[in-house]
Amino acid sequence: EAERFTPDLRVLDLTRSDRRRAMSQIGEHDVVLTTYGTLRRDVGDLKDVVFDYVILDEAQMIKNARTSTAKSARLLRGAHRLALSGTPVENRLSELWSLFEFLNPGMLGAFSLFAPGTGGRTLDEESLQLVARGLRPFILRRTKDQVATELPARTEQTLYCDLEPAQRELYDELRDHYRASLLGRIDDVGLNRTKMHVLEALLRLRQAACHPGLLDPARASDASAKLDLLLPRLQELVEDGRKAIVFSQFTSLLALLQTRLDEAGLTYEYLDGQTRDRAARVARFQETACPLFLVSLKAGGVGLNLTAAEYVFLLDPWWNPAVEAQAVDRVHRIGQKSMAAWVPL
Repeated sequence: EAERFTPDLRVLDLTRSDRRRAMSQIGEHDVVLTTYGTLRRDVGDLKDVVFDYVILDEAQMIKNARTSTAKSARLLRGAHRLALSGTPVENRLSELWSLFEFLNPGMLGAFSLFAPGTGGRTLDEESLQLVARGLRPFILRRTKDQVATELPARTEQTLYCDLEPAQRELYDELRDHYRASLLGRIDDVGLNRTKMHVLEALLRLRQAACHPGLLDPARASDASAKLDLLLPRLQELVEDGRKAIVFSQFTSLLALLQTRLDEAGLTYEYLDGQTRDRAARVARFQETACPLFLVSLKAGGVGLNLTAAEYVFLLDPWWNPAVEAQAVDRVHRIGQKSMAAWVPL
């Protein structure tokens, strides 16, 4: 990107195997690029360098203040600090504390104030409003509509599918089982000590609604209302020369979809958290006639440009809409010419 937009900048890639030698060349360059993993390994050297700017892209990578990644970032020295993120608060308020402990150390006080269960108190509404007012001058928020006015409009469509009798029977049996067991446990030990069991029940029900094979690998060949609805649409898009991305939080569901696509003779690419040659997979989808890309939701949420796609399918909506939005934004971003729709099932 620097070669494309700012060819005069002297850029140093500090992720190579010879970065020990490159470390001595930092002063000869305008921009130093590194990864969070490399930062953790090299922080002993990087903490001694005084930068004009220290910029964290995808700053939610330091959302957990206790991780070595967050601690390493806080050791960096710079006259100015920037944190770029589309999801500064993804799960809990302590994530915002971690970002601001990097930006303005000490500004938000003790970590325990933002992390109930560590000995501190839970912030009340008045305290939250005070925090919001204090942080407002330090937050520059721009929506996509403001900074990428040339992007084509996108259409959202929700597809509803009715479970076939066998899948419906499995779902109902599971629902009734968890309802009875959870109500009994709540009566015995209370709701607070049952929360993890509730979350497990919701997870299993979501899996049953997606495909019986997620609960029992022996049922991989069973019917799935979602896949039965998805496959004809993918085939139609491929026949029309369109490209599509399919996101799921369950890699096991994507594996079952791969089997269906193989049976249908459809070409696709695949990416999840275990994929090593990410750039090659993306390049094949972006630059060749490969029409479909299957991507795990978390692995595809950052660091990808998939503007060749016109359609996005979300097989299993995530509880946090911001995570879904980040995934869709891999497609609906600068460089997109003809995005038609994103479709949650």
